[in-house]
Amino acid sequence: MKTRLIALVAAMAVSASAAAAQTKADAELANYKTAQAIAAANLKTFDTLDFDVFSNQKWDRLAESHAKDIVVYWPDGHVERGLDKHIDDLKYMFTYAPDTRIKVHPIKVAQGEWTTVMGVMEGTFTQPMTLPDGKVIQPNGKSFKLPMATIGHWNKAGVMSEEYLFWDNQSYMKQLGLAD
Repeated sequence: MKTRLIALVAAMAVSASAAAAQTKADAELANYKTAQAIAAANLKTFDTLDFDVFSNQKWDRLAESHAKDIVVYWPDGHVERGLDKHIDDLKYMFTYAPDTRIKVHPIKVAQGEWTTVMGVMEGTFTQPMTLPDGKVIQPNGKSFKLPMATIGHWNKAGVMSEEYLFWDNQSYMKQLGLAD
């Protein structure tokens, strides 16, 4: 009788332990699925950002993906703070190459609050380029096509609070006919 009681208690302990482990595993799986769904949504937002908002200059929609106080790190090393400043810098790119666009993201990676996409940015230098010092460079009709990457840090509101932009500026300038 004592042996049966010990066996029954042991079986109940094992069963309780297994149930607790299953509950923990279920919670971890649910958290993982939630994180994956958020990451997938952020990547989808990134596609919309580049393929539609950026490429079609829909600046009034940039707040769908960017926080009002976003910090953006540009390939030339300058850092801008705030959505309005970011929009101004983006608009400048289109003053001399109004057909600038990003239409593909062949590589997309997301982990937690971070996303990374690699795409191809292309356009044509068809309008005058006014430099910060007021000097104007006349258009030459040259086109550019270069790989670019963006890393985004997303906040709980589902918009980026930080954005890191990467492309080869030397190649960009060469393709525009502005560097050797």
